[in-house]
Amino acid sequence: MLVSQSLTFMSPTIAALLKSATDTLQATSPTPRLDAELLLAHALSWPRARLLAERSHAPAPTEVATFLAMVARRAAQEPVAYIVGHKEFFGLDLFVDRRVLVPRPETELLVELALAEAQRLDARRSAPDARPSPLTIADIGTGSGAIAVALARHAPRAQLYATDLSTAALAVAARNVAAHHLAGRVQLLHGDLLAPLPGPVDMIVSNPPYTVLAEVAPGVRAHEPWLALEGGPDGAAIYRRLVTQLPAYLRPGGAVLLEIGAWQGDLVAGLLRDTLPAATISLHQDLAGHDRVVIARV
Repeated sequence: MLVSQSLTFMSPTIAALLKSATDTLQATSPTPRLDAELLLAHALSWPRARLLAERSHAPAPTEVATFLAMVARRAAQEPVAYIVGHKEFFGLDLFVDRRVLVPRPETELLVELALAEAQRLDARRSAPDARPSPLTIADIGTGSGAIAVALARHAPRAQLYATDLSTAALAVAARNVAAHHLAGRVQLLHGDLLAPLPGPVDMIVSNPPYTVLAEVAPGVRAHEPWLALEGGPDGAAIYRRLVTQLPAYLRPGGAVLLEIGAWQGDLVAGLLRDTLPAATISLHQDLAGHDRVVIARV
C-alpha cells in the first residue's frame, strides 16, 4: 500500500513522511529508509543530513505531492538514481537516466585497480628510454561514462577513449564528461567493443554485460536497459567477443582489466590465457569476497 494520501491534507512533518514512506517501501526495497531519505531530500532540494536536523519541519503541500509521487515510483521498483536523476560513483556525482545502467558500488574496485595499473604503466614511461606519448586508456561499453570520468579525474596525465554501441548511452556519457570538464581528455566513440578505437592503447578496461537476463532481479529487468545487462546464455558472450579483439588493440606491456560476475573468474581468466598466452593473469575479490575483476598484464 502506498503512503497514505491523507498525509497530503494534514501538513505532515519530515519525521512522519519518512516513517510512512519507509513502511511503504519495506516490501520492495532492501534499503527502504535510505530510499525514503534520498527521495525526500531531493523533493525538498535539501542535503540529506538536514532531514535529521529538521524532523519537525512540515514541507509545503506541493513538496509532499512530489515526494509521494517519487515513493510510488520507487515502490514499483524503479531505481532511486533514475527518480532523482543522479548517482554518486567513486566520489563523483553523475547524471543517470533510463538510457544507462545505474553505476554499481562494486565497479569502484575496477576503477581502483585500473588507477594502480595506470600508475605502474606511467612510472615505466618515466624511464630515460620510454616513449614521451601520454598513457592511453580505453573504457569499453562506457554507458554513463562513470569509469572513464573517474579514471580521467584521478589519472590526470592519461588520455581516455570511451566506446559504446548505444548512441543514447553516449549522450548521457557526454553530459557527465562535460559536467566534470573532461572533454579535452575523454573522447567518446560510437561502435561495437574495440572497433571504434583509432589504434592500440596501453590499457583496456570494461564492465561489459555479464548477466543471464532471466536471472536478473525483476526491478532491474523492468527498468534498466537490457543492452547493458544481457550477457548471453552463460553471461560470457561479450567477453568471448571482446577478448578475441585484444591482440590488435593492446600495446606491448599493456594491461586489460575486466569486471566479472562472481561465478565467472575461471571462465574469463581462461579466455584471456587462450588469447594472450604470455600474459600474467590475476583475479581480485570485492568486499564480499567474490571474484570481481580479472587483470591480464601483457
